[in-house]
Amino acid sequence: MIESAGPGFWAVARRPRWIGALLLALAIAAGFSALGQWQLARSVASAPVARADTETPIALTSLTTPGEAVTGAQLGRVVTVEGTLVDHDFVVLSNRLNAGSSGFWLVGHVLADGGGELAVALGWAPTRAQAVAAEDSAKIASPLIGRYLPSEAPDQPDVSKGVQSAASIPALINQWAQFDGSVYGGYVVASTPASGLEAIDSPAPSQEVSLNWLNIFYAAEWAIFAGFAIYLWYRLVKDVVEKEGEPVERRMDA
Repeated sequence: MIESAGPGFWAVARRPRWIGALLLALAIAAGFSALGQWQLARSVASAPVARADTETPIALTSLTTPGEAVTGAQLGRVVTVEGTLVDHDFVVLSNRLNAGSSGFWLVGHVLADGGGELAVALGWAPTRAQAVAAEDSAKIASPLIGRYLPSEAPDQPDVSKGVQSAASIPALINQWAQFDGSVYGGYVVASTPASGLEAIDSPAPSQEVSLNWLNIFYAAEWAIFAGFAIYLWYRLVKDVVEKEGEPVERRMDA
């Protein structure tokens, strides 16, 4: 007669040999886990963090030149500008949020000393009428101080109806009465608003930490190795159970 004989999985697992093997597998898994945590910590600790000083004013002419697109290092820098505000050459932008409230920007046209033309957001108003009214008395300080930001993507303005929302340099220069063809790639948000307007909320750019993805990949590998160490112990015990449980032939007493 053929019978199946053999111990169960936990019966084999409780043998001293396999208890010792389990302790060894757990120790190895703990070591792999520690290495994974170390790699994960390094993914942040070794991440390149560009803590650039954006708040100390720097002359715009030393930061960039007309015609140059705004780079990551230039974005959000507080700059100083020496120049002249062109009279009666303003554009009002709608749907501009300021501290959560929708309103209007008054954007002026500045002729920078040394060459180049520049769009400057002079301030914010809750109504279009207030923004337009500020044009008559609008002035800029000498030097003008403000945050330098990149041109926005153009929207679909209906200039005849005064509907325009994007601070897009190409769109703005098409509406300036005077333009000699040399313009800065970004615009400046004035720190001090023009008379009759409110200051535009323009916070410093966020200084985010970028993760080191290679170290994260290594951390994931160590976690897999830790799991594999436990699985290997299980598989070895399982093999013993299957081997000892193979069918055996016994002679039955008559």
